[in-house]
Amino acid sequence: MSAVRTLVALLRDPERAGAIDPAHWTEVLAVARAETLAGTLAYRLAGLALPGGVVGALAEARIDAAEARRTALWEANRVALALRPLEHPVILLKGTAFVAAGLAAGQGRGIGDCDILLPRPLLDHAEKLLVDAGWEWMKSDPYDDLYYRQWMHELPPLVHGERGRMVDVHHTILPLTARPTPDAQALIDDAEVLDGGLAVLCHTDMIVHAAAHLLADGELAGGLRNLWDIHALIEEKGMVGLEARAAHHGLSSAVDRALRLTHALYGTTVPARWQRLTMIDRLYRCRMMARDGWGRERYKALRTVSYIRSHLIRMPLPMLIRHLWIKWRKAKAASGSG
Repeated sequence: MSAVRTLVALLRDPERAGAIDPAHWTEVLAVARAETLAGTLAYRLAGLALPGGVVGALAEARIDAAEARRTALWEANRVALALRPLEHPVILLKGTAFVAAGLAAGQGRGIGDCDILLPRPLLDHAEKLLVDAGWEWMKSDPYDDLYYRQWMHELPPLVHGERGRMVDVHHTILPLTARPTPDAQALIDDAEVLDGGLAVLCHTDMIVHAAAHLLADGELAGGLRNLWDIHALIEEKGMVGLEARAAHHGLSSAVDRALRLTHALYGTTVPARWQRLTMIDRLYRCRMMARDGWGRERYKALRTVSYIRSHLIRMPLPMLIRHLWIKWRKAKAASGSG
């Protein structure tokens, strides 16, 4: 069995760990790190009898995950403090939201940027407050800055000058040029308030967002982790109301595919109509599991198709051609000047 298939099998059924050849563990751990699932795997396998080197590697992964959790919560606290004058809850997204809400999806999860959601009318004020509190713009190029502000679902990324931590300020969950148009106001209105000026999306919106992020706004990289998020959310709190909520946001197709894939890979508890993959689903699964034993991505042609698809679903073709032309000209000019 390939290392990536073994990783998926272990996440689904940790008791299978005892049957793994010791020499195969190096590859499994390499793939887990590449998919940012090492911490999740470490928690899933905690307490099982494993080779000494594996026990040590998983212990380190748990320490790293605990530090990521601590750092993410501290950064969320700093962001909420900076944005307190808005008098509006700072809605956390993705991994930071999972750990702040104490959800199983956050256990061992790798966390990068601090992603937040705010009403669009508050963005100008929020940006000024963050800059005053020490965050700095990362996109100095005028075209990139304009592209974010006019067409994207978030402000240009900001990074803190001292801590080096990035905050992504969203006003919705998909680019404005994408075909689906999620109801941003509903996301905000139905968010669940936490302590400290923070909030998280309601349960069904968390699942919808995870599906949208994976299947309606990207090239499927990191798909195994995103599917695990969905699996953990459903296994912990179910999926009552999910179908209606996905339809409300115009994301039924993405959510349906995510449910079929997470059931196929992780055995997620879903109704029978989501328990069989389509032919297209199998291509998605192949792309998500395209790693060798070193954790390197495989199947270049499939990755290229996925990359092209990710752009086509983000914007209409004429706009995409213009965007890529401008980026190519700028890159050529930069290389020429160097």
